Amino acid sequence: MLERQRRKNTTAVTFVLPGGDPPGPVSVVGTFNGWQPGAHVLEPRPDGMRAVTVALPAKSTHAFRYLAAGDYWFNDAGADGHDGPNSRLDT
Repeated sequence: MLERQRRKNTTAVTFVLPGGDPPGPVSVVGTFNGWQPGAHVLEPRPDGMRAVTVALPAKSTHAFRYLAAGDYWFNDAGADGHDGPNSRLDT
């Protein structure tokens, strides 16, 4: 799930997943962080979900995926679409 807060020149995008599905650490990787695993790790929230917020330039498009323990890559069902095998995010 993606949550967005639009600002003047950026959009704060919060990537949200259930607390334990998949189990273990999960990071979001994509064009906005050079596909660097661990750069944006989802952390627990009080509501039982886990999330990380990334500020991205307004009116831009990014490809991304999630990376979980065991080299398990997966997409976001709430993404704006797909860019090849990756999820697509439009800010």
